[in-house]
Amino acid sequence: MRVVIQRVSEASVSIDGKVKSSINNGYVLLLGVSTEDDNMDADWLVNKILNLRIFSDESGMMNKSIIDVDGSVLVISQFTLYAKTKKGNRPSFIKAAKPDVAIPLYEYFVRRMEEGIGHEVGTGVFGADMKVSLVNDGPVTITIDTKNKE
Repeated sequence: MRVVIQRVSEASVSIDGKVKSSINNGYVLLLGVSTEDDNMDADWLVNKILNLRIFSDESGMMNKSIIDVDGSVLVISQFTLYAKTKKGNRPSFIKAAKPDVAIPLYEYFVRRMEEGIGHEVGTGVFGADMKVSLVNDGPVTITIDTKNKE
């Protein structure tokens, strides 16, 4: 699994001009699922994200987690995180999981994230044409790939 984490002061996702989900202080997670991923990857990634200390403490140091600040989370499916661009100019998405694999793992990830933060997580709609709006706080943007744990 690959994720782009953006620390935000606000964010929303709209589909067909209607807001599906919105959050304030927290994370927008752009989540890609590969053909090689499983629940263990999702569990590892959720744990890493929940404990990542990228919110400011009283001294202005990035020392607090999403749990510490009681932050919100918006998870957006993003198969394009697995774009291969080595050859030619048209990206290949051969490593991105097909919906029959990706949707259950995406939903599992969302459930585990909800358990971890103790409240509902905002989402888009898997496979929909979504418009994501956000105010990146910092800006802070971090990428994590479960295949690069070392």
